[in-house]
Amino acid sequence: MLSRREVLGSASGLFLASRTRRTRLARVKVAKDRVIRTTVGLRPFRPSGFVVRAESLDGKTVIHNYGHGGAGITLSWGTAQLAVDLGPPPDERGCAVIGCGVVGLATARLLQQRGYNPPIYAKETPPGTTSSLAGGLWEPVTVFDRPRVTPQFRQQFVEATRFAFRRYQSLAGDAYGVRWLPLYSLASQAPGIQPPPPESPYSEIEPLYPENQVLKHGEHPFSVPFAQRRYSMLIEPAVYLTALMRDYLVNGGRIVVREFHEKRELAALPEKLIFNCTGLGARELFGDRELTPIRGQLVFLLPQKFLQHRHGPMAY
Repeated sequence: MLSRREVLGSASGLFLASRTRRTRLARVKVAKDRVIRTTVGLRPFRPSGFVVRAESLDGKTVIHNYGHGGAGITLSWGTAQLAVDLGPPPDERGCAVIGCGVVGLATARLLQQRGYNPPIYAKETPPGTTSSLAGGLWEPVTVFDRPRVTPQFRQQFVEATRFAFRRYQSLAGDAYGVRWLPLYSLASQAPGIQPPPPESPYSEIEPLYPENQVLKHGEHPFSVPFAQRRYSMLIEPAVYLTALMRDYLVNGGRIVVREFHEKRELAALPEKLIFNCTGLGARELFGDRELTPIRGQLVFLLPQKFLQHRHGPMAY
């Protein structure tokens, strides 16, 4: 019979061997006749970053939560947490959410979990929202222009990213369509893979990724000398948004299909506290001219035998 020390030693050896063994990947068949769907959406981008702040409007309080610039799914729980922390006060139960994309749903769910029952007012619901067209990889990119970042935004960005990363970990599994997978960044030389500079907000985000390491030739399956491997989560919008809608409705949520053309129309709502999660709609509704639509496109291929998407890597 092996001792506990011998068992642990053997297990460690097997684990190290499995981690250093070169992964073998099936070649992806890419051809026009294998394309089954192409989706194009517009991302709500702001050069100075997303907005989470409060303002007064005709005796009401509006808490903004928009402008995620391509990382709406990634940051949704984090910016929702920042927004909810701005209100409501303990004695104010009359609150509502405007917008039924991933940011609006996450905000509404956090409010429910704090004991509130906010209705959602929205022009569209999934699958008709921009969130339904997203790729859903947990990766806080295309969020801002680095020269425009202020210390206040940097703090918000880091807090939102950390909270969202922890939240998605608790949702991993088939029920929410969230799963872990390795990501690879490729480079022809070692200096091509560098950590973010200290002045970048990403310098505080990079350590979140588990098993972040640079692999040399022979340790990865690609035809380049170096590859950086780290692990993140893939969120399938069709599954995930359906699950969020289910959770919201099961917990007493109510969706009112309604379009707002100007912000003063919000004054007619019975709720005194309003969370604005309208994404690109905030440009016209609240006059935010910095909010810029940028194009995002996804192409889906016919499923391919021997490609195990659940465990397979993604390279970029």
